[in-house]
Amino acid sequence: MKKLVLFLAVFAMTVSASAQTVTESGTFDNFYIGINGGVATKATGYSWLKNLNPNAGLRLGRNFTPVFGLAAESNAYFNNKPYASTGTFVRGINTSLLGTVNLSNWFGGYLGQPRSFEVSALYGFGWGHLFGNTVSYEKVLNHDNLTSKAALDFTFNLGSAKAWQFYIEPAIVWALNGNGLEPVEYNINKSAVQLNAGFIYKFKNSNGTHNFTIAQLRDQSEIDGLNAQVNSLRGDLNNKNSQLSDKDRQISDLQKALDDCNKNKQPAYVKPATATNLQPTVLFRQGFSIVDRAQTPNVELIANYMKNHPDAKITIKGYASPEGPTSLNQKLSENRALNVKNMLVNKYKIDASRLSTVGMGETDKLFKEVDFNRVATFNDDASVE
Repeated sequence: MKKLVLFLAVFAMTVSASAQTVTESGTFDNFYIGINGGVATKATGYSWLKNLNPNAGLRLGRNFTPVFGLAAESNAYFNNKPYASTGTFVRGINTSLLGTVNLSNWFGGYLGQPRSFEVSALYGFGWGHLFGNTVSYEKVLNHDNLTSKAALDFTFNLGSAKAWQFYIEPAIVWALNGNGLEPVEYNINKSAVQLNAGFIYKFKNSNGTHNFTIAQLRDQSEIDGLNAQVNSLRGDLNNKNSQLSDKDRQISDLQKALDDCNKNKQPAYVKPATATNLQPTVLFRQGFSIVDRAQTPNVELIANYMKNHPDAKITIKGYASPEGPTSLNQKLSENRALNVKNMLVNKYKIDASRLSTVGMGETDKLFKEVDFNRVATFNDDASVE
């Protein structure tokens, strides 16, 4: 017997591994509830038709995969034939924990939704109890005992959503230790056969349906392709970072060259006898009109100059290097001059009436280095008193 059970277990695992379909399921998905009812009678020693006992039950379960599940079931029995009545309306109950196996999905695979007709097997153990207060010989009927149930469900899945099931279930239920005092064994003489029918409702899942959905898996070639795309994007990102670092170094070098150039020229703070160009300039990156933080000291020099010379009136001229369309460069030069003015007004509190701006468009005449021509320059237009 042990060898047979071991063989069946190995066989079940082998078939399960090949027949189950990988599906998606949430923690609280694939629960169901149902009711059933039918008749039961002693398996041996008595006439079946003359000793039918009606019963009704409730079943609550969950399918963990399209093949395997678990259900808790409790049935109440309303007669006790062929034995004498125990004097209560409910003569006995049997509560079981059952493992369920969908044989149709096991051997045929899951197709993405339930079939219209399926066959499932159920097996498990439970607890049985007889009610009543009989005396003498019949007192042996008033006991608790260990039970076991094996059944087949012939199931019909109903509706377009297949949320409802109707099933017919022939089963056999053993009283493993008889009247509760006997040895535990599977004995046909201590069993009853049962024929029930029932309805089940499957609750709605997180996937929007009442059943399993097949997981969308990717093969190794797709995974390799995605990894290649990720690595390519990472390479592009590294190249962009390297380019930005090069640009930052280039700006720093240009600023240093500009500072060195300014040091070799006349001081910026000597008020000219005629309108003339002040030495500080503000350098911009290609295509940008925003004042970089590195250029703030040059703007501050002009602010200090204007605070030290209350009569000074400054014209800010914006320039663009000759790359790109002329119309775009004109607008860019205007925005550069305007942004410098706004910085002097907002940050250094210079009176806006003392500042004027003009966009000079594109040029390559200010400096030999093309990059130096992306600048804003300052002219003091005040006359000498």
